Amino acid sequence: MNVTLERLWHKEKDCLAVKFKYDVVIANQIRKFDAARWSYTHKAWLLPYSQHHVNEVCKLLNNEHSIIFKDDLKAIEIPKTNKELQLVNALAGLNEDTQKKVKEFENWMQSKRYSSSTIGTYTDALKTFLRFYANKAVSEINNNDVIIFNNEYILKNKFSASYQNQVVNAIKLFFKTIELKSMETELVHRPKRALVLPNVLSKQEIKLILTAQKNIKHKTMLSLIYSCGLRRSELLNLKLKDIDSKRGLVIIRQAKGKKDRITPLSEKILVLLREYFVAYSPKEWLFEGQSGVGQYDERSLASVLKQALEKSKINKPVTLHWLRHSYATHLLENGTDLRYIQEILGHSRSTTTEIYTHVSNKSIQKVISPFDSL
Repeated sequence: MNVTLERLWHKEKDCLAVKFKYDVVIANQIRKFDAARWSYTHKAWLLPYSQHHVNEVCKLLNNEHSIIFKDDLKAIEIPKTNKELQLVNALAGLNEDTQKKVKEFENWMQSKRYSSSTIGTYTDALKTFLRFYANKAVSEINNNDVIIFNNEYILKNKFSASYQNQVVNAIKLFFKTIELKSMETELVHRPKRALVLPNVLSKQEIKLILTAQKNIKHKTMLSLIYSCGLRRSELLNLKLKDIDSKRGLVIIRQAKGKKDRITPLSEKILVLLREYFVAYSPKEWLFEGQSGVGQYDERSLASVLKQALEKSKINKPVTLHWLRHSYATHLLENGTDLRYIQEILGHSRSTTTEIYTHVSNKSIQKVISPFDSL
């Protein structure tokens, strides 16, 4: 089968698009990349664009499939709106010595088992910074150069705060590991992260969504995401052995951050799982594809939610992650300690979990508006 690799711009990001006539085996291989995401817009799997990802995709697929490089991944026409990609390409190239150091940095991250997404993001961010100082020896770059880069490149071109932080993180790690000198990034002004509240549904809306699907498999998948606070990938990666019915636990293996964790398994969801098992008899993966081979497809899972929303007549842009947010918020409203919620969700920092206190209505509903006493 032909697999086309193309460089394109999507949602303000430089991406590598992997296109092929749908095949469940190839799709499952692409899912092995942590950063792989399906794009309905481009009808392709997208990865952060980097030489690393190009090499890894070719290594994964080249033996059994024909790889077609769209314009050799070099001459892709860049729409005028793709400001960041235009500017990166306009910067000077890297000399051979600098390229070797970037490659050494990439190899170091691989040896430390950084995710492919982080490797691609950090490598590309570092290259952009070093291109900006292409006429300056890497050993001569100092803290002040980072501040100048922030002002003259990132802020001047109105790039996002998250992109600025990515570049600073990449620079700090590169100089510490490859150049063996510390950049005092604390002196570099980091932007404050915007406080974006998670989207939360009411219990009534959740019930409408979960009961809208009559297909037992579809109903079980959506119910398990909500009842355990799972991410989409965590649900699709579950195997039969991960359901510990005797202890009432779901074991989530090597999730985000390459961490294992456990989450409570409710009695109601266990009844549903048994009913599903009798109907479908899965062999390895808890939720297998339509052909009974491999994992269930994430596009199909998104379609399951879309159908449930249509049937329940909920006119909100609900995503699968809303179910996870709703689960955490409802736990908090039921009086569950934040520390337990943090463990169940697999958050590394308590501050990540604390965001749910801003959307919980447990205390806010007790506040009486002075308007009511007028």
